Amino acid sequence: MAVKKKPTRHASALKAQRKSLRRYLRNRAMKKQIRSASKAVVEAKGAGASELLAKSAAALDKAARHGVIHWKTAARKKSRLAKRAAAQASAPAQAPAAA
Repeated sequence: MAVKKKPTRHASALKAQRKSLRRYLRNRAMKKQIRSASKAVVEAKGAGASELLAKSAAALDKAARHGVIHWKTAARKKSRLAKRAAAQASAPAQAPAAA
């Protein structure tokens, strides 16, 4: 009895795989951009935080526009980040504790 060869994959399946890979790479890059922008806001001190907050919000909006994250997720993250930045700005600068 002859062994049947596996049929070749359909062209549409190959195209779907290519699209999936492109989307995966784009999504990963955008999420990385969001994480670094958010981290920069958290670590920022002084007046530069508001500028970094705007860049972080723009990165979140862009990701939501492209469907990388849900728009409500973007809104929630922006809100929490803004609240955190405001709390940092209003908190008095603490001197390092002497031992």
